[in-house]
Amino acid sequence: MSERTTTTTPALRVRDLAVELGGRRALDGVDLTVDAGELVGLIGPNGAGKTTLLRAVLGLLTPLGGTIDIEGQPVARSRGTVGYVPQRHEFAWDFPLSVEKAVLTGRTHRIGRLRRPGATDREAVEEALDRVALTDLRRRPIGELSGGQRQRVLVARALALRPRLLLLDEPFTGLDVPTQELLTSLFLRLRDEGKALLMTTHDLPGAADMAGRLCLLNRTVIADGPPEALRDPAVWLRAFGVARSEQLLTSLGVAR
Repeated sequence: MSERTTTTTPALRVRDLAVELGGRRALDGVDLTVDAGELVGLIGPNGAGKTTLLRAVLGLLTPLGGTIDIEGQPVARSRGTVGYVPQRHEFAWDFPLSVEKAVLTGRTHRIGRLRRPGATDREAVEEALDRVALTDLRRRPIGELSGGQRQRVLVARALALRPRLLLLDEPFTGLDVPTQELLTSLFLRLRDEGKALLMTTHDLPGAADMAGRLCLLNRTVIADGPPEALRDPAVWLRAFGVARSEQLLTSLGVAR
């Protein structure tokens, strides 16, 4: 196991972030840090602002207020350095690309649109394909892939950038058990190598088992801490905007 990277500067620091979408405050007063060597689960109901937060970190949305720093630098200076795994429906799977070329698109910011990939780019793609066990399928058209294989392409595409911060948007949704296990092992290895990972998920028990910290979000941060510290049912009910949900509390093991 690799030693974790130590640094006094968080891989990601979000301070008092506010984002407005369609005239509605989607995020308000959000504070969050993710350190190198840390995997943080971002938890909340649909519409809580989880994907909005990831898009703001990527510089795809202009905040109404607050700041976002990536390794001490503003987002504008960090574009092309953050790995992002979107939800599968956000990728054009009918586009005529091989697996290898789809993964190479993850390095577009580094290569530039008018330049040809060099040896470093090819090495990064080969390394990423190997990490998600897709080397044997590198020539296959992406339109012929299964759901699990497509998810592995998206992860490899993010890893091809060789990022120190990785954003994962619902990476386990709709996957079979072997693919879930492969990706879980990979994300934990990346954490142990000193990468910083921020992962949205609806798999609450899985997140509690996997993440060192959970951030409960519902437009603002409701609670933030290690899973064992978030045992108060009221915190979870507030985060999910419900008065009572036995199913939710039972799944978390905090029912009373």
